[in-house]
Amino acid sequence: MMTVDQLVALHKKNVAAAFDLADKAFAGVEKLAELNLQTVKTLLAEAAEHTQTALAVKDMQDLVALHNAVFQPMGEKVASYHRHVYDIASGVQTELAKALEAQAQEAHKQFIATLDGLVKNAPQGTEPAVAAMKQAVTTAAAAMESVQKAVKQAAELADANLKAVASTAVAATKAPRTASKAAA
Repeated sequence: MMTVDQLVALHKKNVAAAFDLADKAFAGVEKLAELNLQTVKTLLAEAAEHTQTALAVKDMQDLVALHNAVFQPMGEKVASYHRHVYDIASGVQTELAKALEAQAQEAHKQFIATLDGLVKNAPQGTEPAVAAMKQAVTTAAAAMESVQKAVKQAAELADANLKAVASTAVAATKAPRTASKAAA
């Protein structure tokens, strides 16, 4: 049985862990806000520059050249923005997963310690039931570990696939520029 002091200590740990998780999530929100502010600043500066350039256009050829100069790099910029958003989200997810995994391990240790305390005080003749309970806990822990490994592998595979798609998209946005330069 847990004492009052042990319960208070456990609750303090849980509150600290909850605030730690909130801090990690908030840090991700801050990074995302910074990225969005920087993106808006850049877009406004580029829009002002392109507007000034468009006002100075004298003929259709200059207008087409301006159009190409403005819109061809757009795909790469969008892909870069999405890569940054993904990196932020992935980093936050990784930090939260680590923290939650540490909490789960700590809770498991606490549960095993409590179970061991109960086993020591169990009446004689209950050894088979205690052994069965310990085996069930061990099996559940092993199953949980397998699930965690599978989820981690799936996340790594998804990450690799997303990076491959992003690289392909960036390469595809560069191809028209290279082809148009070769034609010129």
